[in-house]
Amino acid sequence: MIHPTALIDDSAELADDVIIGPYCVIGADVKIAKGCELKSHVVIGPYTELGEHNVIYPFACLGEAPQDKKFSDEKTYLKIGDNNTIREYVTMNRGTVDDRKVTEVGDDNWIMAYVHIAHDCVVGDHTIMANGTTLAGHVHVGDYVILGGFTKVHQFCRIGAHAFTAMDTAMQKDVPPFVMAHGSPAKPRAINFEGLKRRGFSKERIRAIKKAYKSIYQSELNLTDALVLMEDLMVDYEDVGMMVDFIKASKRSIIR
Repeated sequence: MIHPTALIDDSAELADDVIIGPYCVIGADVKIAKGCELKSHVVIGPYTELGEHNVIYPFACLGEAPQDKKFSDEKTYLKIGDNNTIREYVTMNRGTVDDRKVTEVGDDNWIMAYVHIAHDCVVGDHTIMANGTTLAGHVHVGDYVILGGFTKVHQFCRIGAHAFTAMDTAMQKDVPPFVMAHGSPAKPRAINFEGLKRRGFSKERIRAIKKAYKSIYQSELNLTDALVLMEDLMVDYEDVGMMVDFIKASKRSIIR
């Protein structure tokens, strides 16, 4: 299942059923689990681990050195989970010793053409990143996040689960869970109603999330007082608790 034009380092570990297409290059100490397919011209840098059933399209480059001037060829990693679709010209860099040493991408993600995931990023499960999305270093992306085309995320920003960004959004601060954002710089627009409905959220859960959103963004309360109101709601609604925990942990502050 390996095309004769592919170049594979002797130290790489490939499952028996892996498909490696023409002109792929597999670096040192790479691990590729069962069911993966590299279409053609894919480059996998050293210390990269691919889980099961990932499909990598032509000219993707995964696991090369981070774009960080402090990097001195230390042993750092890229770990990718299962069932991801990674389209043409996607780039993902390894981590750095200044942070986690590893860049991590979870399961069941749809990563479209020209997406860049920089060093030390953490991407959850079931995300969609449209063409040209760019994550700077140390960005954290929660589960079920959708990032519209050419979304740009500043380093160290966090995006909460089920959040959504419109096309060409530029993020300089954190986006709480369930929030839709748009603009440059990003501004909150609403909660991600349609996404929550598609994922089976009940009307009661959505109402609670909407009430929490209004406390933050549509009242005259400062953030501290809004959190007090939300803490009353979180007793009965775990989703609101997720929002409260996210906001309290924010180091860059949230979009307002």
